[in-house]
Amino acid sequence: MPGLSIRAPFAWLGPGRLASEVQVDCDGATVASVGPFHAVPEGAELIAVGGFLMPAAADRHVHIELGDPVVMLQRGVTAVRDLAWPADRIFGLADASELPGFNGPLIRAAGPMLTGAGGYPTAAAWAPAGTAREVTSPEEATAAVHELARLGAAAIKVSLNAEDGPTPSDAALFAICDAARAADLPVTAHAQGEGQVERALGAGVDELAHTPWTHRLGDDAIAMAAERMRWVSTLAIHGPAGTAELRTALDNLRRFHAAGGEVVYGTDLGNGDIASGIHTGELRLLREAGLDADATFTALTRAPLEPGAPADLIVASDSPVSDPGALDDLLVVVRAGRVVMRRGDSSSP
Repeated sequence: MPGLSIRAPFAWLGPGRLASEVQVDCDGATVASVGPFHAVPEGAELIAVGGFLMPAAADRHVHIELGDPVVMLQRGVTAVRDLAWPADRIFGLADASELPGFNGPLIRAAGPMLTGAGGYPTAAAWAPAGTAREVTSPEEATAAVHELARLGAAAIKVSLNAEDGPTPSDAALFAICDAARAADLPVTAHAQGEGQVERALGAGVDELAHTPWTHRLGDDAIAMAAERMRWVSTLAIHGPAGTAELRTALDNLRRFHAAGGEVVYGTDLGNGDIASGIHTGELRLLREAGLDADATFTALTRAPLEPGAPADLIVASDSPVSDPGALDDLLVVVRAGRVVMRRGDSSSP
């Protein structure tokens, strides 16, 4: 693949790295160099755009078949993690997403969500058959993790949704975490209901797939969570500002972030009217929860723009530092060193 160079007058390259007059040179699917404007590598295409350059978005919580992968890519999301879908559908799609001609984001997948007998999401309207896998013993839980690891799971998701049915027993939950740890896979949990976040902490769950919203967590639980796990945001699923669920989620996330907890961007695409692509409403809610522009961009992106990083980047028409809404107006989207969307003022030699 021919090389590609992108120039823009302003850029965010990674945590603490706002810069001006930046050029990013891509060598195939990886970033070769980042720096001030300089000579274009021989044979490379140059795209010079007036706007704000930054790494492309990564959405850590989607159900990709409930959205539009093409629109998602065109609107700046170049990598996603699917957190519950039938194994016979999602792992093949994830493999296909690694091919150069795939018209959508790179997909990493968890496969089916592990749950108790009859537990969420076995009867959920959004979930096709196979989205849930019931485990009723530690042995079944261990076997399920081993099978998902063999199929190529990027994470193991477990349902701790006590409000919508049975959850795995404590013994099964510990077995899930132990088996996942042995397979070097993170465990992410849908924790819903009193005591479920605390169960996740006790068992060694690595991540919450949603910011907790059903009740206000105690300060001790917040401190422990900030030390032991990261949270995927998914704030916008709770509807317009002012809902009790959103107020609770914002309060929990604000305290988690203030305690040093790691927050990553995720939308739960497929839940309600969440649109494919960068969800600037989610980003505004992250700002409301106390994340500054630097922390918000860090949560949104997969990796800084630096040599060896994925050549996934976007250029917005204006700076999103003061208003993330600028990311609704993109001029260029690059995935794996390939221009997948381009408009506006550009030039090449």
